[in-house]
This record gives sequence, structure tokens and C-alpha cells, in this order.
Amino acid sequence: MNRTAMKLGAWSAYLFAALLVLGMAAHVAGARINSSRSIPLGLYWTSSAPVAPGRYVMFCPPQIGVFEEARRRGYIGAGFCPGGYGYMMKKVLGAGNDMVSVGPDGVCVNGRLLAHSAPLAADGNQRPMARYQADRYILSEYQLLLMADANPRSFDARYFGPIQRAQVKTVIVPVLTW
Repeated sequence: MNRTAMKLGAWSAYLFAALLVLGMAAHVAGARINSSRSIPLGLYWTSSAPVAPGRYVMFCPPQIGVFEEARRRGYIGAGFCPGGYGYMMKKVLGAGNDMVSVGPDGVCVNGRLLAHSAPLAADGNQRPMARYQADRYILSEYQLLLMADANPRSFDARYFGPIQRAQVKTVIVPVLTW
């Protein structure tokens, strides 16, 4: 190997190490990358803001069958949450005392039909989708309705129902999205 190739290899290793350290420091400081189409793609920052409708959150899925099936099908990845699930990011579209209905036309919160919320009968591989059905369900102060706000194919509350507030790890705020 010639001297130029060795120098290039060394510089590449240094650059990779520096980017790795920078990425780890950004993560520790609160940076999070969303690569799922459930919410806008991009860079988010963790926040101490209270969990409330309209906010984006990062949460650990509960260890129930619908999430195990979602992991087997590749809707959610493996990660550091209990049960080995990866974190999920969604928008809070319902909270305590909101009335929720989930039916064939979609999800209604306080009588208002949410855009892009009609449940799909099957996923992209033509496998039947489990559906959460509720007619006039009042969310308790401990429950949240977590949905995608722009993707009609997202795996969200129309399939798994309300999530306990305790599952939420943090509010995330968009910094740079596309």
C-alpha cells in the first residue's frame, strides 16, 4: 500500500470517529432523528414541555400482542424499550376527557374526524390489519391518543388504541424537517 493511500485511510478513520463522537454528543444533548413517515422526517430535539394535544412525543410501546405482531411485520423496530421494542414517534391528538370513536370511516376526537385516519383492511403485503374499535370512548387523564398527522398508512392508535401517559419518554420538537 502506498503512503497516500495509508494517509487517506487514516484520515477516513479519524473523520468517522469524529462523526461518531459528534453524533453521540448530539444524542446525549437531546437530538433525535425521525426516519419514519408517521411524523415529518427530520431532526427533533427532546423537550421538557408537558405532553399535550398537538405535541409530538417519543414513547415505548406497551408489551401487548398488537405491538409484537407489528415488530414481526416490520412496522416497528427492535430497540431499548421493555420487550425489546424500539421507540415510536407520534403526535398527540387526544388526551384526558377527550371523546374518541374509532370506526370504518376513521378516528373522531370530540366529534371531529381526523384526516388520514381511516383504518386499512390490509397492509402493503396484503396481511389483514388488527383494528382498535371504540364507540364514544372517553380518554382518562392517564391516556393519550397517538396518531400520525400526515400518513394514512402509519401504524398508530387506529390499530393499537390509547396509550398510557407513562409510556411517553419525552416530548420532541421539530428542528429541521422535510
